[in-house]
Amino acid sequence: MPHAAPPRFATALAVEAFKLRRSLALFLAAVAPLLIAVFVFFNLLRLEKGAPWAMTLQSSAAIWAFFMLPMSVTALTALVAHTEHGPRAWDHLRALPLPRWHLYASKALCVLGVVAAMSLLLALLTMFAVEAAGLIKPAVAAIGTPDIGGYLALLGRIFLAAWLLVAVQLWIALRYSSFVPALAVGIGGTFFAVVATSAKIGAFLPWQIPVNQLASDPARAHLALALGCIGGCAVFVAMLWQLGRREVLG
Repeated sequence: MPHAAPPRFATALAVEAFKLRRSLALFLAAVAPLLIAVFVFFNLLRLEKGAPWAMTLQSSAAIWAFFMLPMSVTALTALVAHTEHGPRAWDHLRALPLPRWHLYASKALCVLGVVAAMSLLLALLTMFAVEAAGLIKPAVAAIGTPDIGGYLALLGRIFLAAWLLVAVQLWIALRYSSFVPALAVGIGGTFFAVVATSAKIGAFLPWQIPVNQLASDPARAHLALALGCIGGCAVFVAMLWQLGRREVLG
């Protein structure tokens, strides 16, 4: 008698990725970087002369890390969690013959994948916006040569530093069926990150950790990167353990 094949995590991950198709989460993933590129484009057009590539690219990364990334993660995790909260599908999913951690880990990887794709899209759209502004108004054409490798490396560090932010927001979004707790925490965290930019405790605040990759003090940037990445892994593990033990979500 043939034995049933053991559940594979790759299957759960593929199902989760399929759910993103034509979802509001993907719409958000496209719109958030686009808004920054639109701002960069019109901000360049209002200048009288061109700015160095490095300055424009760093401004784009700063807007992303400061505000758009934490707000996007807040909305993205809430939308991904609501895929199951909305139709009350958790009871069905948790009754399936597969380890429960597959359900939550696949969501976490999908969210991280979407955030990584948003970072790459931001890089692409920003460079396109700078080139387009220079073509329409040659006086504001960017000065020098873009350091694409350095820009991508900066966005990569911001992405890794955001893991703790993603883990905290996703845990709250999965834990509570209502949008309110996740949105309240995300908006509140972003607010304090913006108004207390230079606070020493900002290096430990999940919503402010990504922007510390732009700090002039390399030690602060390295500390924030380690806290964001390693802390994010630790919180993801704790999330899988805690949610996997719960019998009812809500």
